[in-house]
Amino acid sequence: MTKTNFTITVLPGDGIGHEITEICLDLLNEVATKVGNIELDFQSFAAGAAHYKETGVSLPDEAMQHAFNSDATLLACMGLPSIRYPDGREIAPQLELREKMDLFAGVRPVRTMPGLPLPLTSEAAKNLDFILIRESTEGLFASRENFKIEGEGESAAAYDTQKISYQGCKRVFDFAFELATQRKSQGYQGKVTCVDKANVLGSFYFMRQVFDETAKNHTNIKAEHIYVDAAALQLVAKPWQFDVLVTENMFGDILSDLGAGLMGGMGMAPSADIGFEKAVFQPCHGTAPDIIGQGKANPTAMFLSGAMMLNWLGHKHDNKQLIKAAVLLNKAVENAYASEELLPFELGGTSGTKVISDKVFSELAKL
Repeated sequence: MTKTNFTITVLPGDGIGHEITEICLDLLNEVATKVGNIELDFQSFAAGAAHYKETGVSLPDEAMQHAFNSDATLLACMGLPSIRYPDGREIAPQLELREKMDLFAGVRPVRTMPGLPLPLTSEAAKNLDFILIRESTEGLFASRENFKIEGEGESAAAYDTQKISYQGCKRVFDFAFELATQRKSQGYQGKVTCVDKANVLGSFYFMRQVFDETAKNHTNIKAEHIYVDAAALQLVAKPWQFDVLVTENMFGDILSDLGAGLMGGMGMAPSADIGFEKAVFQPCHGTAPDIIGQGKANPTAMFLSGAMMLNWLGHKHDNKQLIKAAVLLNKAVENAYASEELLPFELGGTSGTKVISDKVFSELAKL
C-alpha cells in the first residue's frame, strides 16, 4: 500500500528563516490538499545561532532525533555573523545534519525563471536547467573540526586536509549518473560532467579515476571531465551546455553560488542534501540579518526546496500524488514569475514575502 502520511522535521533556524518557513508550510499543505490523499505532519524545532546563544546548544538532541525518525527535514537557514563558536566558526547545524545523517549528495538545481532580469543577456541563458551535485561529506570540508596549526608566531602554518575516498566518490557518482538517466527520460541531454583539478592534485586524479570507472556502468549517459577553473569560465560563457555536474565539496560550494547568480541570486536557489535513506531540503541563501522583520525576504528558494522535498518523497515511496504536487508547485512558482508582476528586492524590485507568496498561491489555485 502506498504511503500517504509523512512526518516532516522543520527547522526555521535564524533571521529570515522564521519569515519564510510558515508561509512555505501553508503552501505545501495547500498543494497537498489540491492533489488529495496526502497528509503532511510538520513538527518544528528551535535550532541555530540564536538558540546556541540562549542555550549553548546549536542543534538540540530532540531535533536531531526527530530528523532521524521523520520522512524528511525542511530547513530554512541558520547562522548569524555576530554569533560564533569559540574558535571563530559560524554556527552551522546544517553541516552536522549532513555529516550525522550521511547526506552525501548535495543537489543544487540551476533553473532560471521567466520574467526576471538575469545577468547573462544571451537568449540561451534565459532557459537554463541543469543540476550541480556536490559531494557533501568529504573533500576539504572533512577537516573543518580537525585542522591543525604547527609552529608559533611568524613560523606558524595552518593545515586543512582534503579527504577523497573511493566509497565517497563512487556513491555520489552513481547518484549523478542515475539522476542524469532520470533526466534523459524527461528529454534532457543525459550527460554527467566531473569537475576536478586532476592536473594539479593527486586526490582529484584519484577522484577522476573513480568517475571513469563508474561511467563504464552507465553507458547510456555521456561522461566528460572539466577542470574547475574552466568550469567556472564555462558557467559564465555557455552554462546551457551542462546537464549534471558533479564535484568535490568545496568546489561544489563555490560553483553552486555561481549557479545561483545565473538565476538572479540566492533567493531563487533551492537545494537538497540527500543520502541513501534521509534527506534535508533548504534554500541556498543565508539568514539575511540586514532585512530581518522588514518583509523583504524572498521565499522563492524555500518554496522550490519544498517542491524538491515533495518530489524526493514521491519517488522514494512511489507516490504519484506527491510527484504531481511537486510539479504543480514548481509550475505555480514559474507562472508567478512569468506574469512579470514580481521583482524581488535583491533584483532591484519591491516584491517582498507577502507579494511573492500571494502570487504563487494565486497561480496554484489556477492549476
